[in-house]
Amino acid sequence: MVELIAQLKELGFTEYEAKAYTALVQNSHVSAYQVSKNSGIPRARIYDILDLLVEKGLVLKEETTDQTTYSSIPVAVFLQQVQQRWQSNFTSISDQLEKLEVKEQEAEHKVVTLKGKEAIVNYCQSLLKKAEKKVILSMWEDMYEALREDIHEVSEHVPVRGITLFVEENEASIDRHRITQYTRKSSTPHWFILSVDGQKMIYGHSPSNQETAFITNDPVHIYLLEDYIWHDVLVNRLLKRDDKELEEWITKERKAFFLE
Repeated sequence: MVELIAQLKELGFTEYEAKAYTALVQNSHVSAYQVSKNSGIPRARIYDILDLLVEKGLVLKEETTDQTTYSSIPVAVFLQQVQQRWQSNFTSISDQLEKLEVKEQEAEHKVVTLKGKEAIVNYCQSLLKKAEKKVILSMWEDMYEALREDIHEVSEHVPVRGITLFVEENEASIDRHRITQYTRKSSTPHWFILSVDGQKMIYGHSPSNQETAFITNDPVHIYLLEDYIWHDVLVNRLLKRDDKELEEWITKERKAFFLE
């Protein structure tokens, strides 16, 4: 019940309104005194609370010569009203925020930080939905699985290219990274890069490793990281020739380059 009251408060109800309505759902056709007793709302406040709920159309008030009783409207009706109100508020908020958003600022080349796993995944999902021309990505399996459905959906109308690591069944247009000593190491950080239409990009460690990512519309960032993905794809395609000596040479050169 505590969780339900908290959820109703998130929908805009006061604690007393939530308690009064839920009490009436459990026991209808009762007096204000009984509602107060069942809900824990002080008797000095119960009449005001019930009158507010009656005005909102959430509680029915029945007056006779002998007494006044209260009942909740059916739960299905209540839920429909809440859904309609939420949808109306969401639409209004969405319209107003989009109007407030200054389009000129989008032309500024910037890199901003985004924190939190849920926020990062949600931003990626939003970015994929806006894709019109192309999607280029590089992802380990944890991030790919979080976005699998969204990537599949966008791939039906926009070309998706890139490379994944340890993903079993990715989109046919996406290359799979070869398994190497470096990728096998448990200490190797998992990363992801997601670029949409060559205009916006988000990149960073996979949220399961570190809940920080970077968003940019800077063309230099986007060019360099997209080119990095292409080179990764190219090397993997070359190594499909099964040239063991070539892979050993690349491993050796990598260690020398990064002073490992």
